[in-house]
Amino acid sequence: MGQSNLNTEFDMAVKSINDHKDPFPADTLLKLYAYYKKATNNYNRPGSSKAIINAFKTNALFQVENISEDEAKRRYIDLAKKYLLYRT
Repeated sequence: MGQSNLNTEFDMAVKSINDHKDPFPADTLLKLYAYYKKATNNYNRPGSSKAIINAFKTNALFQVENISEDEAKRRYIDLAKKYLLYRT
């Protein structure tokens, strides 16, 4: 997959997730969060007012620290497709 195709598909996956109205399982949300942050090279501190949520987000980021931005985009796309198709 070429870089422009990857970026386009990533943008479409992000839009699909953002447009989804039903709640997501927490583990799926954390994975999507980590992949998105890594894919967009956005390492701002988690902004929840609850320390436990920030801890889970930080842990999710540690789990993806050794993958590339492109790999994070691919994983985000794959997870979004899988979740939206099968809801698992």
